[in-house]
Amino acid sequence: MNKQDLHKYQETGVMHLIRNYFAALFLDMGLGKTVTTLTAINKLMFEDLEVSKVLLIAPKRVVESVWDFEARKWTHLSHFKFSKIIGSEKQRRAALAAKADIYMISRDNISWLCGLYGGSMLPFDMLVIDELSSFKSPKSQRFKALKAVQPSFNRVVGLTGTPAPNGLIDLWSQLYLLDRGERLGKTITSYREKYFANLSRDPNYGIYKASEENQNLIHSKIKDICLSMRAKDYLELPDVIVNDVRVVFPDKIQEAYDDFEREKVLELMSCEEEITAMNAAALSNKLLQYANGAVYDERKNYHVVHDLKLEAVEELIEEANGKPVLIAWTYRHDMMRLKERLKKHKPRELKDDQDIRDWNKGLIQVLLMHPASGGHGLNLQEGGNIIIWFGQTWALELYQQLNARLARQGQKCVVTIHRLVAFKTLDQKVIASLEGKNRTQDDLMDSIKALVKKHLQK
Repeated sequence: MNKQDLHKYQETGVMHLIRNYFAALFLDMGLGKTVTTLTAINKLMFEDLEVSKVLLIAPKRVVESVWDFEARKWTHLSHFKFSKIIGSEKQRRAALAAKADIYMISRDNISWLCGLYGGSMLPFDMLVIDELSSFKSPKSQRFKALKAVQPSFNRVVGLTGTPAPNGLIDLWSQLYLLDRGERLGKTITSYREKYFANLSRDPNYGIYKASEENQNLIHSKIKDICLSMRAKDYLELPDVIVNDVRVVFPDKIQEAYDDFEREKVLELMSCEEEITAMNAAALSNKLLQYANGAVYDERKNYHVVHDLKLEAVEELIEEANGKPVLIAWTYRHDMMRLKERLKKHKPRELKDDQDIRDWNKGLIQVLLMHPASGGHGLNLQEGGNIIIWFGQTWALELYQQLNARLARQGQKCVVTIHRLVAFKTLDQKVIASLEGKNRTQDDLMDSIKALVKKHLQK
């Protein structure tokens, strides 16, 4: 493909990045933010001679296998020289010293890079942050490190399909890395005070809500540098069928789950004065593990309590009649049990580029992938069209991103998403959260509080 093959909306994105020194592309999955950004860099670097060295921050697997692979698909981008700042410290230093146009580093190593230069100016004139939403927390080390060196860059580009996964409160730190606080204020405190009412009684967990008027005001403040596009408005995406597979526990297992739930709730309330985000998440994890069929003890050993979801997976694979199946797992014991149960299908855990290539060639019948490690940036639509969610996640962003690995442009078949939902367990609350307003963490807290109230009344 060449530059003439770009879609009109991608050309619009290119011009947006060129015209604005600080710019964001809020593009849905599948709209081609990688080729759009590379095309803009190409003009700035080789035509306008404005940019000489680009630092690109992305999730580790995206650094390893996405950007340079995408560049090789396009004749007008194939000349780019990439250097991947990954591996051991010696390897990272060597990659920094290499001659290249675009230097790519995982977001987990950005603090190391900034520390290497003592917090002073970095030797790059343009910054690209792929998955900008991963910098949404102003308390994170990655944000603090990048905030300190942001003046190093003459141009900054932020890319994400989910800029506000938990609400507009998440926008401040992302916009700060673009414009140094020009639009939304210099501090998160001033941003909160100006636009949000704090609805939380728990100091460890802030639920902030902006009025409709303030939401519109925030949108108007950032619209000059933030270009937002929805895939449904531009692409002919494959049809998606979501099939909730209800896993019903036999009476004995249901009674055991109910007893386990009550025990853990009372255990929580006996040693905690109030419910915080941390202990709510811990309780949620225990109950979701049980719904999946195994539970970790304090020594990190897991104990199997049922195989009902494994049986459901086997049935779905049989129904697939040999078609490749992508399975999303939540806990490591899920993955280990799936590998053992499905060994006749030779399941493979997604670990590296070879796994991606083999999947897309149709060489893998069952591919196991954790949403957090493989959700962003991977093109897997050539290898299959069936997803099984073995366990459920509260994280809307991870849920959407993993599904979009198959349900994206280039997919030739209807995508089927099977969600294994253990009936009368917390699984159902998670699904309801994903189907509703998608507040995720708010719903997690509300669900746990409801459980506490239920059991304390007995």
